[in-house]
Amino acid sequence: MSKIAFIFPGQGAQYCSMGQDFYEKTEIGKEVYDKASELLGFSMPELCFEKNDRLDITEYTQAAMVTTSIAMMRVLEAEKGIKPSVVAGLSLGEYCALAAAGVMSVEDAIKTVRQRGILMQEAVPKGLGAMAAILSMEASEIEEVLSGMEGVQIANYNCPGQIVISGVKEKVEEANEKLLGAGAKRAIMLNVSGPFHSDMLIGAGEKLGMVLDKVDIKDPVIPYVSNVTAQYVTNKSVVKELLKKQVSSSIRWQQSVETMLTDGVDTFIEIGPGKTLAGFMKKIKRDANVFNIEKLEDLDKLSVL
Repeated sequence: MSKIAFIFPGQGAQYCSMGQDFYEKTEIGKEVYDKASELLGFSMPELCFEKNDRLDITEYTQAAMVTTSIAMMRVLEAEKGIKPSVVAGLSLGEYCALAAAGVMSVEDAIKTVRQRGILMQEAVPKGLGAMAAILSMEASEIEEVLSGMEGVQIANYNCPGQIVISGVKEKVEEANEKLLGAGAKRAIMLNVSGPFHSDMLIGAGEKLGMVLDKVDIKDPVIPYVSNVTAQYVTNKSVVKELLKKQVSSSIRWQQSVETMLTDGVDTFIEIGPGKTLAGFMKKIKRDANVFNIEKLEDLDKLSVL
C-alpha cells in the first residue's frame, strides 16, 4: 500500500487560472473560492481567472495560491477519497498543508496568508531587497561563500543544483559574482517583489506572530513537515513559532522531501497551479512516484492509487 504525501507549491500564481474548472464545474471548489471572496472583500475568481497585474503583488499572490490549492485539494479528497499520510508545502504552501492536516481551518489559512502577504510586501521598500537563483553548485559551497558576507543568506534549498539566495540587493549582486567565481554555473536575479526568507523580513515575522495569536491552532490530524526544521510536527504548541520564523528563515524543501522519503513516503501528489515541486522532485529522487493536480482532468491520473 502506498504511503502518500500531499505537497503544495509556494509559487506559480500565474497559473492560478488552472483553477477555473474547479470553480465552475464542482460545488466544493466553488465554495472555497466564494468563501475566500467573502473573507477578503474582493472577488477571488476575478483575481485568479481574469487577466490582471495584481497576481504579481505578494499580498494578492499568496491569497490566490492558497485558495486555488485548497480548492483543488478539497475536490480531490471528495472525488477520490485519497487520504495522505503526511503533508508539506513550500513557503506559503505550508498553509495549505496546515489546512489539510486539520491544524488550521480553511478560513483561517486564507485570512492569515492574506495578512502574511501584506506584511511581507510592506516590510522592505521596493528596490532595496532582491533574490537570485544559484544553479549547479553544492549547497555547502554556497554556504561557505555566504558565511563571510552580511546582508545575504540562503532563502530556499529547493533541490540539488538549485538554491535561492536573498537579502540586500547590492549584497545579493555581490554574492552572485563571488558564487560565479567559485564555480556556480549561473546566478539569475529573480523578478520578485521583496527579499523573502531573509533577515530583512524578521519584522514581518514578528507582526505575523500577532496575527497568529488570534488564530485557533489544533494538533495535526495528519503530521506535517515544517519548512523551518524539515521535521515532522505533531503538536500544536510549536506551530505558531515556526510560522513566525518561516517568514525570515531558509525554506528547507529538499530536506523536507528527504525526511518524507526516509519515513517511507513513496508517492507524492503536488496540488496547486504549476509543476514546480514535481520538477524539484526529479532532482531530489528521480524515480519518485509523483502526480501533479492542477487541472480537473488530472484527478483521473490517481485511479491507479
